Amino acid sequence: MTTAERLDALKSRMRLPSIAAPMFLVSGPEMVIQACKSGVMGALPGPNARTIDDLRGFFEQINAKVGPEDAPWAFNMITHSSYGRFDEEIALVAEFKPELVITALGGPHRVADVVHGYGGLVFADVNNVSYARKAIEKGADGLVLVCSGAGGHTGEYAMMPFIDEVRAFFDGPLIVGGGISTGRSIRAVETLGADFAYIGTRFLAAPETMISDAYRKMVVACHMEELIASRAITGALGNWMRASVEAAGISLDDMKHAAKIDFSGDMHSGAKAWKHVWSAGQGVGQIKTSESISTIVDGLAADYAATVSQMTRDQKYIRVSQAAPKVTLGENA
Repeated sequence: MTTAERLDALKSRMRLPSIAAPMFLVSGPEMVIQACKSGVMGALPGPNARTIDDLRGFFEQINAKVGPEDAPWAFNMITHSSYGRFDEEIALVAEFKPELVITALGGPHRVADVVHGYGGLVFADVNNVSYARKAIEKGADGLVLVCSGAGGHTGEYAMMPFIDEVRAFFDGPLIVGGGISTGRSIRAVETLGADFAYIGTRFLAAPETMISDAYRKMVVACHMEELIASRAITGALGNWMRASVEAAGISLDDMKHAAKIDFSGDMHSGAKAWKHVWSAGQGVGQIKTSESISTIVDGLAADYAATVSQMTRDQKYIRVSQAAPKVTLGENA
């Protein structure tokens, strides 16, 4: 199968062209399973399992409950050279064969041979045009464009010009993320030329996520002007809720400094775990309460359908208006 045919096969099993984005210490097996059963692709980040045995258990849970009648699931893995568990994780990928592998913080070439060997697709998570070019050169089938407004590790570029620049040299599949929280937004990124919308924050407060109730309450109360963009937590640019920064005793001056990027060791221990400094994207203001993933997807699907219907009506109106005879003022006087 070609890349386009594989992509169509994935889409044919999905209710919406959307992916529940993989979120560090947020997305677990239950979230992935419920996303897939609700009709959007679920995505599991490898580091969310504390040990490689835990990760095997996560894979087994997902494969046992997500079948061919459900939306597919993706595995998100760090390919940075400092990530010490890479070899063990790629071995699990070869064994369990997720249909889509999304690489982050490193090149896709480290996983391409294995994933292509069993017929899967490799997408690379990128936040600028230079990385996008490199990812394609290194064997990525598609790209995840992380734009300004995304939660967790965010981007610095606005969505429209980022897509336009990438489309100037790449006509393959695109996933786009950054502040997408409604069905209207899903449809909008399709009209901009993307294949899928990456949605993380909108699912953040769902009961199926792995976060604490305190985190959920803060997400519900937060608005986008209460976010701080900083490299101080992991070394990579991220959006962090100001209330959690203050509660952790970190000053705003401290948030102006960049930490060293290091994904070695136990990412669940110490400051790396983001246990006290919590992330959200600029779509956080759309969250009014904690809702189940299925309820959220129902709402997104209804909004998406209404948007498509409205666009269809608008297009018909434009065609009728263009076809109507033009009358010059005074012509019939």
